[in-house]
Amino acid sequence: MAEQLSLLNSATSSKNDSQPTHQSLKNVQPLAYRMRPRKIEEVIGQTDLIGDGKPISMMVAANTLSSMLLYGPPGIGKTSIAQALAGSTNRRFIYFNAANGTKADLQNALAVANTEPIVLFVDEIHRLDHPKVDLLLASVEDGSVTLIGATTENPFINLPPALRSRMVIYELKPLTKDEILTGLKQALNDSDRGLGKYETAKKIDDSKLTYLADRTNGDLRLALSSLEILVKSGVPFDEEHIDATLGAGASKIDNGEDGHYDTIAWYCEAIKSSDVNAALLALGVLLNGNDMESAIRRIEVGLFEDIGVANIDLWAPVIDALQVARDVGLPKAQSVLSAVTVAMSLSPKANASTKAIEFAREDAAKDDWQQPDMTRDMHYKGALSLGHGVGFVSAHQFPEHFWGKGLMPKGMENKTYYRPDTKAEAKFRQINDGLRAKMYPNTPKTKPLSSDERGCGPKK
Repeated sequence: MAEQLSLLNSATSSKNDSQPTHQSLKNVQPLAYRMRPRKIEEVIGQTDLIGDGKPISMMVAANTLSSMLLYGPPGIGKTSIAQALAGSTNRRFIYFNAANGTKADLQNALAVANTEPIVLFVDEIHRLDHPKVDLLLASVEDGSVTLIGATTENPFINLPPALRSRMVIYELKPLTKDEILTGLKQALNDSDRGLGKYETAKKIDDSKLTYLADRTNGDLRLALSSLEILVKSGVPFDEEHIDATLGAGASKIDNGEDGHYDTIAWYCEAIKSSDVNAALLALGVLLNGNDMESAIRRIEVGLFEDIGVANIDLWAPVIDALQVARDVGLPKAQSVLSAVTVAMSLSPKANASTKAIEFAREDAAKDDWQQPDMTRDMHYKGALSLGHGVGFVSAHQFPEHFWGKGLMPKGMENKTYYRPDTKAEAKFRQINDGLRAKMYPNTPKTKPLSSDERGCGPKK
């Protein structure tokens, strides 16, 4: 069982005959806590990480754990995986919450590591302050502690680089409806840790259990909490009572694996198509499911993928706004994301720069061309004798900072990757065409992208 290092848990209380008898700890522990997997084989979902040939399963088979960061939304198994890893590898599991754990608590945990192997699970690891990070670094570096961190925040933005570089980052996905159903049925059938001893648990209609799984947005902890209340209270297991137990914590729209990615796709396509109302509705679905990060990540991608150089002036304000959204969090962040969604939906769009790198990568993967010798590295002794860098002249030596000699490989002078075709890119098209005419005077003019090349043709 997990050991939580905190003043609260270390305190002891005396009991005398005049005090009322309290419930046992097991009776008040939430169902989700009682049903946590004891071994890695019992973990539900996360098949990209757990299973034959998958990274976490390989660690267990080798009995060699790497420090890792588990990143994803709430209730999808971050703590469960950490505890199961400790159980499968016979290591002591110690829980530490970065939000309220003290430096002394952390020192106590590291002291345990001097006598036995431990898995130190740091919940909300993005909230670790610098002194605690410094305390952890040496132990993580030398392997005396297997650190497993959990966060719902983007680790590439919210975690100190020194700590992040010492951990393998695994992104966990929301559980599918079927995976949620598996967890619910396990709890209903388990008479020891679960709800199997209750008569009401044996009378639940499968369709209503499916409805509960649909409503919990990939969050197994939320689903189990609702199930426990419904079974123990003895109320009818119907949609009305399921909704009542869930409150505002779940969305009525299917946000299982398919629904989740369908909503994200809808949001992206609405912004791309300049349908601001559809984009706002899709954003509303994501925010009702507490999935602010998915919206932010799609905005970050769409800013460059769909708007591109058509509206460079929008880049910096959007990036700054997304940081504000992360800083303030929901519900206040909804105003920020709404403003960004409106601005991006109504912005000029262009994807010529996105298509350009796709075309360039196709050619880069081929082996029928050679980089021009004049562009090769020449910083080392002997480079000139190989012809590397010979003939190259810096463009900055000329008044217009333009040399006039193209640097495409021989035989590829006619290749054009960036082919702007929108009014919003008129300035870039003019610059591109003028420079190309000077560099490659005998090559055909650049043709704009066709609708098929832009990816805008009808899907078949």
